[in-house]
Amino acid sequence: MGDVPSDGVTRLLEAWRAGDDRALEELMPLVYGELRRLASRYLRHERADHTFEAHDLIHEAFLRLVGQRQVDWQDRSHFFAIAAQSMRRVLVDHARRRGASRRGGAVRHLVPADEAELAIKTDTELLALDDALTDLAKQDGPLAHIVELRYFGGFDHDEIAGLLGVSNPTVRRRWRLAKAWLYRRLSESEKPVHGD
Repeated sequence: MGDVPSDGVTRLLEAWRAGDDRALEELMPLVYGELRRLASRYLRHERADHTFEAHDLIHEAFLRLVGQRQVDWQDRSHFFAIAAQSMRRVLVDHARRRGASRRGGAVRHLVPADEAELAIKTDTELLALDDALTDLAKQDGPLAHIVELRYFGGFDHDEIAGLLGVSNPTVRRRWRLAKAWLYRRLSESEKPVHGD
């Protein structure tokens, strides 16, 4: 995120929110490289035969962002956090359209020991992770937001700390907590259901 000028992006977001459609046209070239990096990170976690390419994901997410004109854009980091969230929604909606079962099939262990990766191999796993994140958000919204920024957005600990106004060690601690919660939640969904 460092090579995108913060003040220029923030100024254009404010102008666009105020009704200046040209600001959106000026914004896209400034943010495209970073959006491409985010999209590439997202797609790296997807199954090998995924039909989206980075530019497809950027296009779909940007169309959703255009529909959010009334967002009170705080700054460049806020824009990229919303963009990451939008990309997640695009991929989850795509998986649902493909007809993946919400609960069907075995869900692999999605939370390995390596803190940087959650391995998703199928649409079913993506939907299971999305369901788990939705449940986590109901219990602890900030914790789910860290997962979304770290995993889906590709933000590092320092970037997340800056976005949320907390320390790097706090982000790392909450990331470990979120992974443990997700592992437990997703492991429970693998167990067969037995009658009483």
